[in-house]
Amino acid sequence: MLRLEIRDLRLVSAISELGNLTRAGQHLNLTQSALSHQLADLEQRVGGKLFERSGRRLIPTRLGEHLSSRGKITLDQLREIERELENMANGREATLRIATECYTCYHWLPPVLDAFRQRHPAVDVRIVPSASTYPVRALLAGVIDLCIMSSRVRDRRVRAVPLFDDEMVLVVSARHALAKRQSVTPEDLRHEHFLTYSEADDSAAFQDFLQPAGVKPSQVTPLKLTEAIIELVKADMGVGVLARWAATPYLESDLLRAIPINHLAVQRTWQAVTRATQSPPEYLSDFVEFLATSMAAPPRSRPEFSLIRSVARLSNKRRSANG
Repeated sequence: MLRLEIRDLRLVSAISELGNLTRAGQHLNLTQSALSHQLADLEQRVGGKLFERSGRRLIPTRLGEHLSSRGKITLDQLREIERELENMANGREATLRIATECYTCYHWLPPVLDAFRQRHPAVDVRIVPSASTYPVRALLAGVIDLCIMSSRVRDRRVRAVPLFDDEMVLVVSARHALAKRQSVTPEDLRHEHFLTYSEADDSAAFQDFLQPAGVKPSQVTPLKLTEAIIELVKADMGVGVLARWAATPYLESDLLRAIPINHLAVQRTWQAVTRATQSPPEYLSDFVEFLATSMAAPPRSRPEFSLIRSVARLSNKRRSANG
């Protein structure tokens, strides 16, 4: 017999995100008293405390963090099922759910989406930001269908198609002491305040070339949004180590500098990662091809023209195959 209900997952997710029962109650349209009773009942059913009180704030315990993270995946899946049913009822063909390993790197999407819609107008494309933290786990759980990522993938249950090569660069304010350097070494970053997507233990930059060089940052501030990192770097409140691809849309500003880092581990290959099925849907294969065509273009080129040619090429190929 199941001990968890959908309302339990919504409760834990709301408290984890909003920090206290009052705001969680407003979000769920429930009174604080009702939420307190529901939380107490849930903790009794799971056999442990889910939150610890720190002043007026509720902090998830290890049990609470686990239930919150897994619950968010389950809620995303339920929402997706609802969307799929709605699409089917309205005559939509399918839904393609995508994410990137960087929370806000979607500047590539408009030309790809334009080309894709020419080929598959009945396929709905949706972005799932919550899958960015653990994209492979989200793929295998069926939360998303495709993720663009640069981390190494060793799971045989997924398939990775290389898209383009990239590098990690140091992004600093034009006023920063390193702004005029042609390049830096990991040792040059020893006393910097790092603005990152995640804590140091989960950061590829720290794990791959900063920590092996014995570089321990003076301060690390995790920020989920690329825009937030960029704005604080502009204000000279810290530095960012970002993929050049992610930073490129912001580098036209005279307030920022991108400096190469002298280390082999800064080189990255971005990949389109999907589940390793023998016969993926045609629309998924086409989307990956449009991605490869667009991302192979030089940064200042007009990728939509090559994508239009790619659509025409696919159409001709399909007509030939069908006799």
